[in-house]
Amino acid sequence: MGKRITIVLDEDLLKKLRLIQAKKIGKSTVAVSFSSVISEELRKALK
Repeated sequence: MGKRITIVLDEDLLKKLRLIQAKKIGKSTVAVSFSSVISEELRKALK
């Protein structure tokens, strides 16, 4: 389990991340949390 933190996102980043989440939800039969989307995108960016 991850550690809980608080961050402030710019509106444009928030919209992009929510869109990614919505696409994943549309393709899946299970819940897709916003936290999991953020973690996944950060992992991709930090490789």
